[in-house]
Amino acid sequence: MSTKVESKKLGFFQKFLNFVEVTGNKLPHPVAMFFGFFVITIILSAVLSKMGVSVTYNEISKASGQIVEKTTTVQNLLTRSGIRGIFTTVVNNFTGHAALGSIVVAMLGVGLAEGTGLMNALIKKLVLSTPKNLVSAIVVFAGVMSNIASDAGYVVLIPLGAVIFASFGRHPLAGIAAAFAGVSGGFSANLLIGTTDPLIGGISTSAAQIVLPGYSVDPTANFFFMFASTFLITILGAYITDKIVEPRLGEYTGPKIEVDLNSQMTSEEKKGLRLAGISTLAFILLILACVLPDNAILKLTESEIAKFVTINNRQPGTMEILRPFFSQSIVFILMLSFFIPGLAYGMGAKTIKGHKDVIKSLSNAMSSCGQVFVIIFISAQFVYVFTKSNIGIVIAVKLADIMKDMGISGIWAAVGLIFLTAFVNLFIGGASSKWLMLSPVFIPMFVGLGLSPEYTQLAYRIGDSTTNIISPLMSYFPIIVGFASKYAKNEEDMGIGTIIAMMLPYSIVFLIGWTIMFVAWTYLGIPIGPGVSMFL
Repeated sequence: MSTKVESKKLGFFQKFLNFVEVTGNKLPHPVAMFFGFFVITIILSAVLSKMGVSVTYNEISKASGQIVEKTTTVQNLLTRSGIRGIFTTVVNNFTGHAALGSIVVAMLGVGLAEGTGLMNALIKKLVLSTPKNLVSAIVVFAGVMSNIASDAGYVVLIPLGAVIFASFGRHPLAGIAAAFAGVSGGFSANLLIGTTDPLIGGISTSAAQIVLPGYSVDPTANFFFMFASTFLITILGAYITDKIVEPRLGEYTGPKIEVDLNSQMTSEEKKGLRLAGISTLAFILLILACVLPDNAILKLTESEIAKFVTINNRQPGTMEILRPFFSQSIVFILMLSFFIPGLAYGMGAKTIKGHKDVIKSLSNAMSSCGQVFVIIFISAQFVYVFTKSNIGIVIAVKLADIMKDMGISGIWAAVGLIFLTAFVNLFIGGASSKWLMLSPVFIPMFVGLGLSPEYTQLAYRIGDSTTNIISPLMSYFPIIVGFASKYAKNEEDMGIGTIIAMMLPYSIVFLIGWTIMFVAWTYLGIPIGPGVSMFL
């Protein structure tokens, strides 16, 4: 891969990262790896099912919102119905993969913006106006803030991070690492309330009502802490990028990256950027018109709000009014936010002569995603069998039971939940899916210890974020491998081991740093959200 610093100059941790990378990359190509996981999971499901492995736990019903006792057994996939299920769901597994639709739709807009030269012009503008020593912080911060737009950061900012770093003469893989750390490692942090906040808050509300009837956890429950966390993750992420990750990567020796960075912008580029800016402003005004007024197109109508009140016995919050339409439209909106300025730039800079140039840019964007599509196809089949087998649920519940039996109390119980969630996150992706299982166990348990449901939720969200970036089961992880392979000297040298070794410092430092902040926040008695205390 990239040139390594001489081992005798490396500290113990750097040597350990080299070991992780070398060992990990001795494993087969990610496509072959996921196929192996697929086969092993099927065999393991048969063995564990024959052994009668099962768990019993309380879970929040998605249909009724009530707490129900549920027994889950490992499902044998080597049965008539199991094999039929594998064969009949292959296409749906692929087309329904969380990353596929987002990548295809978003890349159409990004492809046009790149093909017309808008991305190159914006990067040039960034290079000419940004101090070099702030680039890492800007990329990490942009990654954290991209979470407000759901999964947009994964498909847009992470590959863009590589180009931005290359524009500054820095290693493109360090740019991918910095962006990935912000987007995924800092997933819970933000300066704004995102779509995840009301979703997680709703699950916490149901769990809290097991022991506190009528209790409600608001979407803003963790806002103060997560607002401050944005700066913590930005500072830590930038430091790790500059002091650990990039020095370890060494000199970049991969494929040449064509980025035109003449010291002056041409008159055509300036005109293109002006038109792109005007079109962006017009597009923003259009979207605001679709979400701000009463009965706006992209939010619930008065009759739909009345129906919500009847079903949930409460008024919906702002994000709940927007979620059904605006949040589900975010990827298309993202695509248009690149497509429209890209088209305007091309017309202004005269890089578009006709509709054929537009179609060529869109086609080139799709052709660049070939390997990513292959990885998604195989990983989607593995995720299906792993989920269907219930092995991940069994692991999560067994670990939760162990923690309960240990009898840890007070703030250290919450710290234990952080580390437990971080570990479980390696096996079960999705913030809401894990919280549906863990919240009925830990929120009532922590209420008994005098800890508020909002505080318990906060501990969970910290653990859930920090290990996303080192979990091959995270839906976008194989896609990151695909993005990174473009910058390897030999594509076959880029493997899961390289990405894990590159992201492990972020994961460890984020976990420790965020936990220290969590403990300090507790002892200082600062509210974690508007009117929200840590203790009952």
